[in-house]
Amino acid sequence: MRASPDRFDQPTDPPAWEQWAAGFVVFMLTGALFAPVFAPDQSETPMLRFLWLPVYAVTAGLIVFRFERVIRAWPAWLAVGALVGLAYVSQYWSIDAEVTERRVIALAINSAFAVYLGAVFNGSALPRLLMRAGLVMAIGSLIMVFLFPRIGVHQLDNAGLWRGLWYEKNQMGLVMVVGAVSAAAVLVADHLADNGRKPWIALLTLALTTLLVVATQSKTSLLCLILGVGMVGGWWVLRQGGAAVTVVAVWLGVVMAAGGAWLWNTQSAVILEALGKDPSLTGRTLIWEALMRKVADRPWTGYGFSAFWGVDSIPARAVRIETQWPVPSAHNGWIDLLVQLGWPGAVLVGLVMAVSAVMILARLNGMGAREGFWSLGYMTGFFVLSLSESVLLTHANLPWVLMLAILSRAVTFDPLPVRPPLARPASRAYQNRPRIASDYVNGRRSLRF
Repeated sequence: MRASPDRFDQPTDPPAWEQWAAGFVVFMLTGALFAPVFAPDQSETPMLRFLWLPVYAVTAGLIVFRFERVIRAWPAWLAVGALVGLAYVSQYWSIDAEVTERRVIALAINSAFAVYLGAVFNGSALPRLLMRAGLVMAIGSLIMVFLFPRIGVHQLDNAGLWRGLWYEKNQMGLVMVVGAVSAAAVLVADHLADNGRKPWIALLTLALTTLLVVATQSKTSLLCLILGVGMVGGWWVLRQGGAAVTVVAVWLGVVMAAGGAWLWNTQSAVILEALGKDPSLTGRTLIWEALMRKVADRPWTGYGFSAFWGVDSIPARAVRIETQWPVPSAHNGWIDLLVQLGWPGAVLVGLVMAVSAVMILARLNGMGAREGFWSLGYMTGFFVLSLSESVLLTHANLPWVLMLAILSRAVTFDPLPVRPPLARPASRAYQNRPRIASDYVNGRRSLRF
């Protein structure tokens, strides 16, 4: 049997009840089922706020239960404290202080859950949890599509496209990407560990989640899927190929990245038209231009955490009038962060992501192999996602929670393995005893001192 390089100190998976509890919180963070049922107009309702109370209670219970382990992720707690602190302070200049104050509380609790996930679900335990949750939600989405199509299929805008358990197709696509990347990581982790686990659940999850991503026809989700699963598979190939293959692959990757950047800078319009997108990204460039003018008015403070897109927001109304479209968000995580917290917020989030990436690469031979290179695959897709969706520093959103969980995993080091104690040294009198050996001489047993 081939052992993984860190088998000696590889932690065991959390018990089943804890996995179910964490899976429940993950499910709620996706916004599946309950939000479309209790708030079909996508507004905040008292019922939705009530439904989050048991989620917060479960989160608090899990953290208390694993307090000793969670506290070892103290560098992640410092980063989370800085992010939540900046969001909290922004209520003093927020254009909607009540919304900012309320959502900062949600941000703090869900960020704490993220640190818990990263600190407790070590190795392949986290991608395995996400894979199972993704499989459940994929099956639930198929049930909605075929048995309750008025809920599972778009009826007006994007008519005929699947949306499953969510408000709209892009939400389903992003959750299915998480499930697909996690399933690919589990396949790689089990192969490297040679632990005898059957691959059928991972293969089924990968197939169903990929099918649902394709059914959404979301170009962003499909790109994130290709990059995330491709990153997991690419590192697995490098792991198998030796030093020469690694050098060649890294060289080809650098060349392709540079070539892709040059091609985008010179032929972006042609590429977008080939993908079925107009060069303005369906009007998104107009939104970004209007928003950047609002950023210029408050470059260092923004308009308050989660306050810019409120119903009564005057700056948001100006953007909607200018673009002639009821814009719900910036459709770009970084610009949305700028209008909320200004450049300090964007720089702080960028530092968190950069530190996470550096630490993951530094621990690649150990942590990366145990988890099937899930962190690298997810971060690659998440960065691309942040360029077209508002997923940075959100108060209740799975993509950002998983980003913080990766930070927690990257900066938390497992304790040194506990080795069995060595045998007690013999007494000096015993060590100096005459050494007796026996053999046979001429057919008779004799003693030799």
